[in-house]
Amino acid sequence: MAAPADSPSQDIIYIPDLPSTRFYAGALALLSVLQYFVAEAAVIGAWAGQQPYSRRTGFISDLGAAGCAVFDGRDVCSPAHVLMNASFVVQGIGMMVGALLLSSVLLCTAARPSAQITRVPDGRVPWAAAISARTLTAAAGAGTVLVGLVPEDAGSVWHAVGAIMYFAAGSLALLLLGWLWLRQTPLGWPILACGVVSLGALITGGVTGMDVPEPGTLERLMGYPITIGMAAVGLVVAQRLGEQRAAAKRVRSGTAGVQRRRAGGH
Repeated sequence: MAAPADSPSQDIIYIPDLPSTRFYAGALALLSVLQYFVAEAAVIGAWAGQQPYSRRTGFISDLGAAGCAVFDGRDVCSPAHVLMNASFVVQGIGMMVGALLLSSVLLCTAARPSAQITRVPDGRVPWAAAISARTLTAAAGAGTVLVGLVPEDAGSVWHAVGAIMYFAAGSLALLLLGWLWLRQTPLGWPILACGVVSLGALITGGVTGMDVPEPGTLERLMGYPITIGMAAVGLVVAQRLGEQRAAAKRVRSGTAGVQRRRAGGH
């Protein structure tokens, strides 16, 4: 027998019955990385080196150097280094929190069209791929926390380790997230592009040893796309969750109405 015309589709479901705070906290944690650009601009404004700081030639880590001296041939003096390092730490914590809270099911939900909520078949976002995306995001966050806790002039190898973790894991995370969403949402393309640009710049920096005319530009091509891409991921998730929950509420209301009409018919 055919299903009643007013019966809701059997494929329509609600996203998992978990506190919405968890989902939104994860999305907002990724969006929190945008504070980096504000902090960087403020720290550059406070620069006290003999030459004005240039994003084209100055390394990002110079802004977090604790002392005023010549470092690797560069005159470095950043009175607001505490703000820059705090920004690195906040950015990293935001990425780690986002990776912890954003589940594989949520990654599926965020990529679905907002017009409907459909049952996501097993494998839509492979379990291994989702775990990998979260692990890489967390590793990138841990890397930038290291960068903030261990300034470049601290004489420790951990600063370089943290920077490599951030650039490598961050770009790979965006490549994976972009690929997962590529056929499900147009926003997969810019996220994927951010990963491609970052990874390409990282490879270029590794091959050249950063011995290029504008090392600051090259380093920012490694780092900026990660910040922008992660913020885009958080924005997509926050927006889609609001739309999906509103649609789910309408579906539940419609289901309740059908049940009441059926009960009244008896």
